[in-house]
Amino acid sequence: MYQLYEFLRGPGAWIAFTVFFVGLAVRMAFLVGLSKERDKVLYNHFDWSWAWRSIFHWLIPLGSVSFRQQPIFGLVFWVFHVGLLAIPLFLNAHNVLWDEAFGISLPSLSDKLADYGTMVVMACVAFLFIRRLARPEVRILSEGWDYLLLILVLAPFLTGFLAYRQIGPYDLMLNLHIFSGELMLILIPFSKLGHIILFFFTRAFIGSEMGARREIEGRLGARTW
Repeated sequence: MYQLYEFLRGPGAWIAFTVFFVGLAVRMAFLVGLSKERDKVLYNHFDWSWAWRSIFHWLIPLGSVSFRQQPIFGLVFWVFHVGLLAIPLFLNAHNVLWDEAFGISLPSLSDKLADYGTMVVMACVAFLFIRRLARPEVRILSEGWDYLLLILVLAPFLTGFLAYRQIGPYDLMLNLHIFSGELMLILIPFSKLGHIILFFFTRAFIGSEMGARREIEGRLGARTW
């Protein structure tokens, strides 16, 4: 068990981060190249001001029309993503590892706040999972992989929560926590989880397309929020 822990903390972590960063970079380069080949007209009228407006309105709680039409889902969705990013980055125990591996020191959440935040994230995952099952318009668009991804996102938080509270075999929970987190990093560039970075490109494209282009065509423009 200890040898597995050392592997996961050492080579396993480096493999996961390498695949994560290189995979995302390759995927972004491929999609940008594909867009330049198949949608050249986009770059003739691309407007950063409209692009940033669209990104901004989708980053703030209930900033878009779509989320305001579904306020409960919108808030849960926003809280889920904030927790999904903030807790792994600013957890005190993770900060020790960041410092050891990369010499980076970030502000740290208190253990109590991180514990509560973890429970909130797990509740959000449960809500999103049930919503996929309960809402016909969402269920019909969902595949088995979508449910599996939600479980995968839940796994690092659940196992970390159990390890922190020492529920179950501690060494097993800790290794599962690290393994599931690294597995998620590896899968991000190759799955829908890639929207962690691709979201910004999509919103920039839609914002510019629905704003700048329609202004050029002599219309008033269409705000996507």
